[in-house]
Amino acid sequence: MKILVLNGPNLNMLGLREPAIYGAQTFQNLLEFIQKTAEEEGIQVECFQSNHEGALVDKIQEAYGVFDGIVINPGAYTHTSVALLDAVKAVSIPTVEVHISDVTQREDFRQVSYIRQACVKTYMGLGFEGYRQGMLYLKEHYN
Repeated sequence: MKILVLNGPNLNMLGLREPAIYGAQTFQNLLEFIQKTAEEEGIQVECFQSNHEGALVDKIQEAYGVFDGIVINPGAYTHTSVALLDAVKAVSIPTVEVHISDVTQREDFRQVSYIRQACVKTYMGLGFEGYRQGMLYLKEHYN
């Protein structure tokens, strides 16, 4: 199984950005956690992070015919991007939405997730563990 893990804006700032919400671990720690999980589970994984919506759309489109599943933390684009929603719909690759924090317990504007309409599962509030759960879900249901 081959999974693409996408991270949106500001996730590269983990460890610095609002540690009370996102924790003290860094983005590099997240990448190591994802790679370790993939190795343990026999999953091929590629990680990509961008602060630019178009770069994320391009990566989703490039995943067509290459990846079996996508795990995505769209960051702030969760609440604003119809383009990401449309890209996931277009490629029809099973996609899991992940959020480090529990967005349901945060600001009102964070209650809307456009991309969720195209996702097979959502994990939130589990920290890095949400990524592992997303990868395992895809492996169990789409391998």
